[in-house]
Amino acid sequence: MAQGRRVERVAALIRKEVSQLLINGIRDERVHQGMVSITNVDVAGDLQHCKIFVSVFGEAEAQAQVLEGLQAASGFLRGELGRRLQMRRAPEVVFQLDRGLERGTSVLGLLNRLEDERQERGEIPPSSDELPDT
Repeated sequence: MAQGRRVERVAALIRKEVSQLLINGIRDERVHQGMVSITNVDVAGDLQHCKIFVSVFGEAEAQAQVLEGLQAASGFLRGELGRRLQMRRAPEVVFQLDRGLERGTSVLGLLNRLEDERQERGEIPPSSDELPDT
């Protein structure tokens, strides 16, 4: 059980440090083309591998550029993490695009469109906030 808490603690520290490095540590212009946020950090039980899931606001091309920049900076990030977290051996860092927010937004858009179409066809009565005052 202590091992699990340790891995979670290291993941939280990595998330914090990488977030700070995204703001003022990485000089690669590709990384700054879109708004980048870290959505999750998975650290292996042996602390040797780390997957950082990022969400990138922007077009697909900008997302690809940001991901390339992050991968190019992974060696620098690994060294910084080792130094900042005082780890004998910092984990290998891999970035992965998290499309969860995109999918959520897409699903909400589809649901709204479906509701609008059903209201236009008269299948659903207007919601209570759309009824006229009586």
